[in-house]
Amino acid sequence: MASNIPEETNSFVGREAELELIGHALSAGRLTTLTGPGGVGKTRIAVRAATRVESLYRDGVHWAGLAPLHDDELLLATVSDAVGLSDHTLRTPIDVLCEWLADKQLLLVLDSCEHLRPSCAHLLGEILTTSPGLTVLATSRRPLDIRGEQRVDVEPLPVDGPGAAALTLFRDRAAAAAPDTPHDPGAAAEICRRLEGIPLAIELAAAAVGRQSPGEVATRLGSRLDVFADTTLLPRRHRTLRTTIGWSHELCTPAQRLLWARLTVLRGDFDEDTAVAVCAGGPLTPEAVRGALRALVAQSVVARDRDGVRHRMLDSIREYGRMWLAELGEERAAADRHAACFLRLARSAHAGWTGDDQIHWYHRIAESHADLCAALDHLLDHDPEAAQEMAGRIGFFWCCCGHLPQTRGYAQRALERGPADGPHRTRVLWVLGICQMLQGDYQAAERVGEQCLRAAAEDGTDEGILAAAYLRGLTHLMTGEPQKGLREADRVLSTTGAGTPLETAYRLRCHMITVFALIGLGRLDEAAEAAVVLRAACEARDEGWTLSYVDYQLALIALLQDRAAAAAAHARSMIAGKHRLRDRFGIALGLDILAAAIASQGEGAEAARVYGTGQIYWGMVGHPQRGTPELGPLREACERRARAAIGDAAYRRAFERGRSDNAETGLALALQGQLLS
Repeated sequence: MASNIPEETNSFVGREAELELIGHALSAGRLTTLTGPGGVGKTRIAVRAATRVESLYRDGVHWAGLAPLHDDELLLATVSDAVGLSDHTLRTPIDVLCEWLADKQLLLVLDSCEHLRPSCAHLLGEILTTSPGLTVLATSRRPLDIRGEQRVDVEPLPVDGPGAAALTLFRDRAAAAAPDTPHDPGAAAEICRRLEGIPLAIELAAAAVGRQSPGEVATRLGSRLDVFADTTLLPRRHRTLRTTIGWSHELCTPAQRLLWARLTVLRGDFDEDTAVAVCAGGPLTPEAVRGALRALVAQSVVARDRDGVRHRMLDSIREYGRMWLAELGEERAAADRHAACFLRLARSAHAGWTGDDQIHWYHRIAESHADLCAALDHLLDHDPEAAQEMAGRIGFFWCCCGHLPQTRGYAQRALERGPADGPHRTRVLWVLGICQMLQGDYQAAERVGEQCLRAAAEDGTDEGILAAAYLRGLTHLMTGEPQKGLREADRVLSTTGAGTPLETAYRLRCHMITVFALIGLGRLDEAAEAAVVLRAACEARDEGWTLSYVDYQLALIALLQDRAAAAAAHARSMIAGKHRLRDRFGIALGLDILAAAIASQGEGAEAARVYGTGQIYWGMVGHPQRGTPELGPLREACERRARAAIGDAAYRRAFERGRSDNAETGLALALQGQLLS
């Protein structure tokens, strides 16, 4: 399992004592919480601490940023994503997560727990109990109050003494903001003392250098702090930070202040185009948004990644901006613009499914998960018809990414609250049925498939008719009725035209049902011929998702025809395609068929190792193993052949070696060292 520690985008200053304490705490106990007020540097220290200890954890370090979550409903999904779990089951999600973590040795970092403390405490109580190899590092303004919790209090940086870290931080950041401004040691020391060594406050003050001299910053900031010293009941350090943020706010132009407030509606990282889409309006023209965003970056109000593409806002600064958004009376308007922006994203991704941008859209939807959920929640309350449209357009992406329980819940809510008919409702029915089918709830999927078919007939759209046929055909295949699946596909393909590119994508999926049905019926020559034609059609349209499953079909056909080398080649092609789409369920299927093909070539040890790697991926989706019914007996026969080739003891050793590998390492070995991207 690969680690996902956030990158450091600027210099790290001081904190050696804290890092040593954290290192000792992580080695001595299983839960360590970094506590301290906002802006004191808890997240930066956690990043550096996690990087230092990464090599000590066999299964890596996994970072879950909780700041974007607007409530606790996304907590479990966020943690599952962080540790590589894509639940495809009907079981309770917490049970699946506990099972996945049970044999792992990893460090889980939960960053910004303060607004979800009870839920975080409950979750950690479950997973720490059932996962003996799990260690947790949390950051929170307050302790989580869990038994066994070790606290490391993060204090501000020292402002006095040799090598005072606060002065070093100010000097570094001021030099970055205004390289040509002379350093003023006296003014720098005064600023750091006034700001009590709070890193975020120092960074904001340093960002003002250039527009003002260090001496002017010290004077004006000092006056501001003196005025507000006794006018609030907030704790002193909180008051100092809030005052400094307020002073930075006053230094902004009206356009910059308005953008600051409007940006707070965004949950995750964002690019410039998204900022324009969500924040433009009234006095903020699109060009004004771009200019104000650049200014906020220069003032350290907004952080930017090393590539200069993705932006984010720290929690304390976001909180201040939300306060101003409420003062302006713009909360509802901002939420409306946010929802409209992400509805447009859903439409673009849905329309762009077929084409060479498929992988781009697939990843955009995955990366925008928190914002899409926030937008969908808003639309469910305020515009159920738009919510129904959005749930239908992103649902298939979410199914492929592995958010099945969540997708199913949103689909059901959209059906309950939205219009009782129309193409958007039909599409949501299809999404719900796909979720149920992938979770193995075949009876429910069959019922919803019938509803979807009736609704599509009333709509009269080829997209809906093809989608319903795909769902029904796939359900027939998974329940061992290939003849019914073949009839379903034949019927719809003979009564609908080529249509739009999007409808063509649905037609390709229905052709895929035909191939699977022919395989299930033992008509292998016909299946092979249909699969070759379908593969060419997918390549011509850059339809990578369906193409990878056609590679799977070709591998299965070749294996059934005793062409093991060809089966292995098709299986590797399928796995590489699914890896590009981050489709863990597809990777698991591909590894199964590849292992069977390798076993058929007499390579028992290699087959056992690939089967072991496959078990890692089946664990990621919460299943022991899945696949169409004809795969089971074939998989068992090939496994017996592999055992017979090398003996039970050698087989077990090779299998365990594959299961204990890093997932990416095992996958690269299965693909014969091929680099994955």
